[in-house]
Amino acid sequence: MDNAEHIDIREYDGGVIISVKVVPGSSRDRVVGVLGDSLKITTSAAPEKGRANTAIAKILAKALGVDRKSVTLTSGPTNPRKEFRIDGISADAIRQKLRKM
Repeated sequence: MDNAEHIDIREYDGGVIISVKVVPGSSRDRVVGVLGDSLKITTSAAPEKGRANTAIAKILAKALGVDRKSVTLTSGPTNPRKEFRIDGISADAIRQKLRKM
């Protein structure tokens, strides 16, 4: 994936916070690429009752090779721009994994 270095990823003790642009109600679940300073992810889940947020957390976990329980929504529960906390991984490791996509 091109432009992985442009994604807003902030490290904290034990993990990172990553900026994500979510497109719910799409035809499929996937990491699309970079949009501005965010990782753009689409999901077929509807944006109601947290379904899209749960789906995005699963997509992130799978794409980055971490346990689903390591991914937590930290801001933007009703906004298409969100931040997720991912425990047990560094910003460099995320960027390396995204470059391989």
